[in-house]
Amino acid sequence: MNDQRRRRGDAGRDDRSRDGRGRDARARDSGGRDDRARREEGRGTAPSGGRDAKGRERSGSRGQGGPRRGWSSSRPSERGRRATGSRQVAYEGLRLVREEDSYANLVLPRLLRSNRLSGRDAAFTTELFYGSLRAQGRLDAILAACIDRPLDDVDPALLDVLRLGAYQLLDMTVAPHAATSETVALARSEVGAGAASFVNAILRRVGEKPLEEWIAEVAPARERDLTGHLAMVHSHPRWVVRALTDALAGNGRDRSEIDELLAAQNAAPAVSLVMRPGLIDLDELIDHGASAGELSIFAASWPSGDPGGIDPVKQGRVAVQDEGSQLAALALALGADDLVRADDAHWLDLCAGPGGKTALLGGLTIDHDADLLAVEVQPHRTELVDRSIAPLQEAGCEITTRTADGTEIGAELPGHFSRVLVDVPCSGLGALRRRPESRWRRTPGDIGHLGVLQRDLLTSALDATAPGGVVAYVTCSPHLAETRLVVTDVLSRREDVEQLDARDAVRAAIQPAKAHEVDLGEGPAVQLWPHVHGTDAMYISLLRKHPIPLAEGTSPS
Repeated sequence: MNDQRRRRGDAGRDDRSRDGRGRDARARDSGGRDDRARREEGRGTAPSGGRDAKGRERSGSRGQGGPRRGWSSSRPSERGRRATGSRQVAYEGLRLVREEDSYANLVLPRLLRSNRLSGRDAAFTTELFYGSLRAQGRLDAILAACIDRPLDDVDPALLDVLRLGAYQLLDMTVAPHAATSETVALARSEVGAGAASFVNAILRRVGEKPLEEWIAEVAPARERDLTGHLAMVHSHPRWVVRALTDALAGNGRDRSEIDELLAAQNAAPAVSLVMRPGLIDLDELIDHGASAGELSIFAASWPSGDPGGIDPVKQGRVAVQDEGSQLAALALALGADDLVRADDAHWLDLCAGPGGKTALLGGLTIDHDADLLAVEVQPHRTELVDRSIAPLQEAGCEITTRTADGTEIGAELPGHFSRVLVDVPCSGLGALRRRPESRWRRTPGDIGHLGVLQRDLLTSALDATAPGGVVAYVTCSPHLAETRLVVTDVLSRREDVEQLDARDAVRAAIQPAKAHEVDLGEGPAVQLWPHVHGTDAMYISLLRKHPIPLAEGTSPS
């Protein structure tokens, strides 16, 4: 199965019909009647006088055309016309991801809250939404085997519905008849009656075989094409499988770990919370239903669902944040204490949005008698940073935000900061558990474009750093072209910077009982992994600007 056939929803695609044949076709049935006529026939629309086509009086308002008395969705004639709330919300999430390039991990919590889904309904919706996104490549290959036209000719909205149905049939414990009938109802309500019959036919074909048989049919043999086999089984693009395999080897790990890594990136991550320094302690958070975190000294774990309703989160004293992100910020804010050789008064977060790492840095400035400047290039993301740090500002932390281009800060404020966090924009291949859409949205060409920006931002960060100051270069991607190669390239152009061993700095942010048990690799940089650490695949490299040499005959103060 080639990559072109698996890609869906690309920009510039012609509008397609509601039954997959192009809107010009208008989804006519075999008798030449369009969907509207068929819907009216299904309702028993009378030509006149309140009687149907056979001359019988209509029920309800006795021929007046009003709604029937006693209508119920449980009537046999009405069953299957409407989708359940959970499936409707999952579909809406897929639509927003596809049409508006929304992030899955931001879309779903908002939809769950606005539709008041909780408990089992929220859990079902979450699994269906995220699972369909993760499995998209594999689902598309199976759907393509069941449809007698290229998937590029299927309306994107209809394809979303089919993916939801196929995922329920193949990956969830939903009864086949329920998965099919509810998905048909979703197609009818969102796409049209013609689409509903199309969906019914295709899902019946999908349901003829279990997932294992479909994989054996659509995936290349492992011994003949390992990358293609893994790409299909674990539903990742081929180029991502190759890049992640190379990243494992480039960080001293065995290439055979790729199966575990890909499987971990398809597993639903636990909900990790971060406690804002000085605003709350673990005991209080446990009283609200949380438990201790796994690694970070400021982490807590939430059992399941959306913790947004508890007071500490609503008050901004606690937030949702992956523990890998916490360790990246804390390696600079705590772990670098023994590494900084400059006057430690001014800190900088060069790419601050949406503000999670900024809040951790800012909360620890008081202990260091420092101030923090948070820079973000996009105004709406600056607003997110402002929201994140507001409780800390009220508590006395000296944090300032600014909307500006991070690549220009080094020239504007040269040698000004003792600690600089540069969490660069990246492909997001390290956060595919939370943002599964990134695997389908990104292309190999994006890595090159991002690499230019990453180098410019790191150069600006180093220029803004005072002699003896420390820079933390951070990405949420293990791709070698975004991590080690960027650092090596920038260092090769400068004689005033050295790379430090980041492992002890990261350990300083880990709970003491576990600090020396965690495998942090061969150094000097630290690469975290979902299948090893249970975190996003964060990369953390620490660089120090050379201190100004002391004049002969003087001694350090």
